[in-house]
Amino acid sequence: MAENKCPQCGAPLDPQATECKFCGEKLAVQQAAQQFQQQSQQYQQQAQPQVVIQQVAPQPVYYSAINPAWPVKSKVVAGILALLLGGLGIHKFYLGKIGMGILYLLFCWTGIPAIIGFIEGLIYLCSSDENFQLKHHVRIV
Repeated sequence: MAENKCPQCGAPLDPQATECKFCGEKLAVQQAAQQFQQQSQQYQQQAQPQVVIQQVAPQPVYYSAINPAWPVKSKVVAGILALLLGGLGIHKFYLGKIGMGILYLLFCWTGIPAIIGFIEGLIYLCSSDENFQLKHHVRIV
């Protein structure tokens, strides 16, 4: 911080003073120097490069509900197992649905699981890859 002094007597001065309070000297020259310093500081601030930050519209983010931690299975293998061995629930064991596989095994003597397995095999083979993955919580090979 620059200290202002009277050019006549050397007494300390206020920055806004127009004359020395000790000797009465007019400070017009000193004020002009202060104004010049202020203008040069403003010019330096303006001369510095300014950083302009532009806001960019956010890009849409598309999420897939398919979890990469799900096991990798084949839709075709599941469909063929359901068509051929659906009565025993082998396709359910393959997809990781152990409880449903046991239920199919318990009722395999009735023939109902065979009919349901055949229908499920057709559904597996006709469904889209994404629907199959989301419904059965698997990833396709």
